[in-house]
Amino acid sequence: MTEYGRGQGSEPWHPEDPYYGDGGWGGQQAQQGQQSPYGGQPQHYPEQPQQPQQQYGDWGTGQQAAYGQQGHGQNQQYGQQQYTGQGYQQQGYDNNGWGTGTHGQVPYNDPQDPYGQQAATYGGQQQPDYYGTPEAYPPPEPPSRRRAEPEPRTDWDPGPDQGEHAFFSGRDDDDDDLDDGSGGRGDRRGRGGKPKKRRSGCACLVVLLVFGGGVAGVGYFGYQFYQDRFGDAPDYTGSGNGEQVTVEIPKGAGGYAIGQELKAKGVVKSVDAFVSAQQQNPKGNTIQAGVYTLEKEMSADSAVDLMLSPESQNNLIIPEGTRNVAVYELIDSRLELDKGTTAKVAKEKAKSLGLPDWAKNHENVKDPLEGFLYPSSYPVTKGQKPEAVLKQMVTRAAETYEEMGLEKKAESVGLDDPWQLLTVASLVQAEGTSHEDFRKMAEVIYNRLKPGNPQTYGALEFDSTYNYVKNQSKIDLTIAELKQYDNPYNTYFVKGLPPGPIDNPGEDALKGALKPTDDGWYYFISLDGKTSKFTKTLAEHQELVDEFNASR
Repeated sequence: MTEYGRGQGSEPWHPEDPYYGDGGWGGQQAQQGQQSPYGGQPQHYPEQPQQPQQQYGDWGTGQQAAYGQQGHGQNQQYGQQQYTGQGYQQQGYDNNGWGTGTHGQVPYNDPQDPYGQQAATYGGQQQPDYYGTPEAYPPPEPPSRRRAEPEPRTDWDPGPDQGEHAFFSGRDDDDDDLDDGSGGRGDRRGRGGKPKKRRSGCACLVVLLVFGGGVAGVGYFGYQFYQDRFGDAPDYTGSGNGEQVTVEIPKGAGGYAIGQELKAKGVVKSVDAFVSAQQQNPKGNTIQAGVYTLEKEMSADSAVDLMLSPESQNNLIIPEGTRNVAVYELIDSRLELDKGTTAKVAKEKAKSLGLPDWAKNHENVKDPLEGFLYPSSYPVTKGQKPEAVLKQMVTRAAETYEEMGLEKKAESVGLDDPWQLLTVASLVQAEGTSHEDFRKMAEVIYNRLKPGNPQTYGALEFDSTYNYVKNQSKIDLTIAELKQYDNPYNTYFVKGLPPGPIDNPGEDALKGALKPTDDGWYYFISLDGKTSKFTKTLAEHQELVDEFNASR
């Protein structure tokens, strides 16, 4: 490529050329201080009246806007031009309408007058020559003020195609050491005598590999980010592959903990899938601790449904109000032990199973663990020892009583200690027929325990205490039978509370004992075995008794 001013280049742009306006090469021809297109010698033009310069090919503001662009002024012409050899044929639109005209007879490539020294005509009117003014080409600098031309560099060779081809040429750097001595293509030295290095094709390959690896890495991590945030969690399909597995869910385990247990046993494919299925199931939050029999490779929805079904639950369920003797039998049956094995362990190791201090060393207690085999669901499987199962139940009871504040709130209801409060809760559980009865039943107990009360004078007279010591559940009991049996647990024979709890009360019974009603209730009776009726006097109570006997 020939630099303009150092040699013969392409013809200069004519001011009236329709593509004129970019200023030549990079907009530099119209700049002041640039070299003249004629060997660097300035050209002298006759002075012309100074006219405002307009930028051709751009948005113009003046009287005329030329060649295909819009202008703002008196005349606007825009459209298309075609050079015909003798002038310019223009077809377009001006503010007078559409038309066609020939503009000027200026030869485009006159070597004697390349910049249109002659007056150019446009639309039949003579136009000033903007390139013949002193402003177009300033006078040359005096010799004393001219800067010396820089010496051309001889110590740098960009290589073929400005160095671009060398990078992708595929030649190794080792080729630079080859020299055939001919000074031709084998001489890889530059003009300054320094060895010329060529980029290796391997370098290009490394760049491409690094770039490609980066793009692949970004894509992979982007996909993973999308999956983690917005994609569905991995999950199996169906209800399992038929291979059963036993899963034990510990106490207090939430959705993620349960999901981890299931995934570890191969039941579900991911924890997130199980948590999502549990949250979408209306009863998902009711999954309790225990042992479940499931299958491997189950969908999360199927696993949740099966865990909510009694078919999968292998837990030992202790109902509210169950006596210890019944719990011992359930444990023996589940562990496939001889009858009485668990009861014997309970009697021998009661003090080492985790009872709180306030539950120890009470007199006349039939079973020191009564009231501490908390009603709940327990994971009990064959192979466990009775001691471990009992300890788990006692620990659950002690934690629950601590959370509910039995030790701190006993005095607030007129009792001496939490042991008595637990005993009241066991009576409420035994005598109440529904949860709605518990608070009223607790008030009946507290009112009757008052030594000076005008109804019972401190005697409880509950059939449930007699049945407990007899290990039975009868309702057809005579007053004579009840009052003649001498036992600390017979509240018909002795006043006040029995020596200890008579069953294992549930949470609602405990709450009823902690917050009784204050309506003056002293008596109660159940006519249908499902609901209780409460009265304040013995006369009202006797009417209900007569009604009950008549219905039988």
